[in-house]
Amino acid sequence: MSNRIIYWFRNDLRLHDNEGFLKATTTATEVIPVFIFDPRLFKQDHLKIKKTGYFRAQFIREAVEDLRKSLRALGGDLLIRVGEPEKVLAELAEQYDINELHLSKEIAQEETNVESSLSKRLKVLNVDMVFTWMSTLYHVRDLPFGFNKLPDVFTEFRKAVERNSKVRLTVVDPEKVILPADYDPQSIPSLSDLGFAANEIIPSDPRGVLPFEGGETAALQRLNEYIWKKDLVATYKETRNGLLGADYSSKFSAWLSLGCLSPRRIYEEVKKYEAERISNSSTYWLIFELMWRDYFHFVMLRWGARLFKSSGLRLDKDKSWKHNHDLFNKWKEGKTGVPFVDANMQELNATGFMSNRRRQNVASFLAKDLHIDWTWGASYFESLLVDYDVCSNWANWNYVAGVGNDPREDRYFNQYSQATRYDEAGEYVRHWLPELAHVPKDKIHKVWRLTPSEQVRYGITLGENYPLPIIDADKWLKNH
Repeated sequence: MSNRIIYWFRNDLRLHDNEGFLKATTTATEVIPVFIFDPRLFKQDHLKIKKTGYFRAQFIREAVEDLRKSLRALGGDLLIRVGEPEKVLAELAEQYDINELHLSKEIAQEETNVESSLSKRLKVLNVDMVFTWMSTLYHVRDLPFGFNKLPDVFTEFRKAVERNSKVRLTVVDPEKVILPADYDPQSIPSLSDLGFAANEIIPSDPRGVLPFEGGETAALQRLNEYIWKKDLVATYKETRNGLLGADYSSKFSAWLSLGCLSPRRIYEEVKKYEAERISNSSTYWLIFELMWRDYFHFVMLRWGARLFKSSGLRLDKDKSWKHNHDLFNKWKEGKTGVPFVDANMQELNATGFMSNRRRQNVASFLAKDLHIDWTWGASYFESLLVDYDVCSNWANWNYVAGVGNDPREDRYFNQYSQATRYDEAGEYVRHWLPELAHVPKDKIHKVWRLTPSEQVRYGITLGENYPLPIIDADKWLKNH
């Protein structure tokens, strides 16, 4: 039996269904739980976009604080450190004379680079790394094919998995955590410690769909509320493309992204709900969406670094992308002159959230209408989204940009058609663009066509208090 183990919490910030941590607590006499804030994740990239923006940084801090409380309730604690994990963990391994280091298995390039660097440092200390796969609904070893033979189309993946694989049962919570006597927990760094200036702290916007709070406690509360208290899972398929309010979709993605919520726990709750209350297309569709999430994780596992290149999975060397900072900034700021796009970007900038359907719309506008390098948009989403998941984000952008897994060669979103379909009365646009509050529903999604007299009537001056479109927006009307 190993005497002392470090458990490195990464994107598995929970105690329920945490197989890796349970394994550590049942294997070792003493377990040292550690979370590390890596300064590299809070720096600006080549576009001067902070890799981890305010919303996600705050959500991470809350999740870490909640995990620390849960560990303390079991007699343990969470050691907090700031630094490059490969260096910090090697130092801790030597300091505490550990036998093994346990951790969840990550699959994206930056995370696996850290794992490789850490492995080399621990090898010198004769310390083994023990990985546990925990991020997906279906375990990678239970797929009916090797990940290198992953189907190119989601539907083929789904059918094969549903036919041949089973979701593993969740594991029990750990009963207790025993720490070394000389442990040093240290405090959770503030946002200013992580490099955020005062003007980067964004106050909560009451227009947001939900006041997202990080941590396992909030995650399980949301799960219980959505499924059991409000029976919202029973209508999920019909409401999931909604625009306003907390309940049109589950919003589980934020907690799934940091592992505050286990996908297998969601699955078991849905199955229990189906057995006790109702089983219909909506209850199935929530599991269906978890399978999409799985698929993007396995896409990342198979293709790796190619997902981060502008040529994507198709390696289309002939496709040229524009690198126009002026157009990109107008997209970022929600000042394109296209109300449905602008409202979505305003919501993202104010709250760190945007629904999946609308992410596809604004991504299509950037890549297919402006022809801007889609990786710029993916990087902006990485910074802003409170529910940023490296696999889902980058695979989705590949998909929408036409360089990823998609059976349709030229998937394109007509912004006017999308707006009139999902925001027929213009309520969402008015919610986020108050300058358009008085524009009637039959004109709000083509506001660029307002006559001078209509502009006076509705309190709009195109080009002044609302921008003119940065593209020929009339093209959508011809194809509508």
